[in-house]
Amino acid sequence: MIIPFPVGWFEVARVATAPATVRSDAPLGPLPEWVLADLYPSMDSPLYARDLERVALECRAFAAAYRGKMAELAAADRADPNSASLARAVERYEALEDLLGRITSYASLVYYGDTTDAARAKFFGDAQDKVTAASTHLLFFQLELNRLDDALVAELAARGPLARYRPWLEDIRKEKPYELSDEAERLFHEKAVTGSGAFSRLFDETIAALRFKVRDKDLGAEEVLDLLQDTEGALRKEAAEAIGTTLRQNLRTFGLITNVLAKDKEISDRWRGFIDVADSRHLANRVEREVVDALVATVQSAYPRLSHRYYRLKAKWFGTDVLDYWDRNAPLPDVEMRSFPWAEARDTVLGAYAAFSPEMVAIARRFFDCNWIDAPVRPGKAPGAFAHPTVPSAHPYILVNYQGRPRDVMTLAHELGHGVHQVLAAPNGALMAPTPLTLAETASVFGEMLTFKALLAKTGSVTERRALLAGKVEDMLNTVVRQIAFYTFERKLHLERREGELTTDRICELWMSVQRKSLGPSIRLGPGYETFWSYIPHFIHSPFYVYAYAFGDCLVNSLYGVYEGAARDGFAERYLAMLSAGGSKRYSELLAPFGIDAKDPSFWHVGLNVIETMIGELEVLER
Repeated sequence: MIIPFPVGWFEVARVATAPATVRSDAPLGPLPEWVLADLYPSMDSPLYARDLERVALECRAFAAAYRGKMAELAAADRADPNSASLARAVERYEALEDLLGRITSYASLVYYGDTTDAARAKFFGDAQDKVTAASTHLLFFQLELNRLDDALVAELAARGPLARYRPWLEDIRKEKPYELSDEAERLFHEKAVTGSGAFSRLFDETIAALRFKVRDKDLGAEEVLDLLQDTEGALRKEAAEAIGTTLRQNLRTFGLITNVLAKDKEISDRWRGFIDVADSRHLANRVEREVVDALVATVQSAYPRLSHRYYRLKAKWFGTDVLDYWDRNAPLPDVEMRSFPWAEARDTVLGAYAAFSPEMVAIARRFFDCNWIDAPVRPGKAPGAFAHPTVPSAHPYILVNYQGRPRDVMTLAHELGHGVHQVLAAPNGALMAPTPLTLAETASVFGEMLTFKALLAKTGSVTERRALLAGKVEDMLNTVVRQIAFYTFERKLHLERREGELTTDRICELWMSVQRKSLGPSIRLGPGYETFWSYIPHFIHSPFYVYAYAFGDCLVNSLYGVYEGAARDGFAERYLAMLSAGGSKRYSELLAPFGIDAKDPSFWHVGLNVIETMIGELEVLER
């Protein structure tokens, strides 16, 4: 998962990194905890307090200097080719974005370290309030720029200092049809703290506080979900039932959060003029609705030959015709579960990256050497994994909940791919470093593929190869099939919400309907599973985000096919150049050097064929 660039970002002196913090979790070895001092030394740091004061003053000063004057500045620049009034305004705006983002990033990362800690929650909430208040003074800037004549903006962006920002200016103009008046935009912006932001925070804190009783132990969400991959079937069943029980007890709260946020989005979409429930996400991703529709239709039509086919094969391995849902991601029977100590996981991923590109591994190694990774499972820590880009004047941070499983190694490779991408894109600056999610997932999935191929090359037996291939197929099904099912569920939910509030029973029905179709007849979805929609954070924080995973996976499969084919020479250089572009180019332009066109209807079949081929190899190994 990638945490999108936060609102805001100014060059602040880099603070020396504190000594490494590690937590020993035998037999995994010492696990690193991130050091956030490169952003700010501590929550009570004078530097943090000064930056909060400074950004509030500078945002107000920016508004006083430029509000209502964009047309005047543009006219002056047109009349005098040596004038750079608009360019100076954009540079100043970009510096403020960096400073605001530094503050927000630090507060967010502190909070994610323990979302149940009251002091951290207050610190995060106060930061949100102050950043929202300060950034409100900047809302006018993009709105006024977008009200300038298109031909005038194109003329000015073609020459002089403003030419550097031409991609950004062209990009923000795509939002022009959906922008409101200054006052309406300000209202939406300020109300987010007590509206969608508040309910998102309620979700995070509720999930972090949940406890799941398994064999007389009270476990957190990350720990109990991990048990679904345990080698003991009885323990997987008990964990699954505990998840269903606890989620059911809290379903009223999750139902309220989901209904409120879906209605909040509907109001925003209606005011802005978006027609389809997912159009705002497509705009943010800079991808056409038709491309996403083609992806979804292609994956759905492939359910029988992908997920249905694989789970039928896996049920056979377990000696049955139908698997219970808690066995869907279970380790294969009679295969020893390999545990990877942290040092081995690090060396495995770095080795795979090194074989691809010296530049890529040099960047990746810094995450380990400079304490940019937080790895241990802790009470209250945010579940799952993410890479947070922070701001170009700093560097990304990675959060994982490492427990030594092969999938944890793949997760590390995934998030490290994000991190490398973010480092490479940072020189584009705060306005053009952020990458649409469809491309952002490309680097992460490519990192996974490199690591998987490296592990596969070292397999020494049919049993080991089968286990590794099966794990990769399951990961790809979770990335493609499961995420498209998630997207379908979200569509159903948001469309029905337009007609009125949904009961939790109805949400559960929608969830089960798409899960049955995607997983197929070889997975038994028993009581308790109907509640599993309620713990998935993407539905809350980033509606319709999920198709970006499938987009990225299919894209990487095609890219990797190019890499393994005749076009390997110079591939790494072209690949890193693509990542370095950040958000300064659209996905179609970035993919052109590889001969890939996502608008081609056959494109998605190429990506899905990779999964199908792996399933076929598993079937051959069975003979």
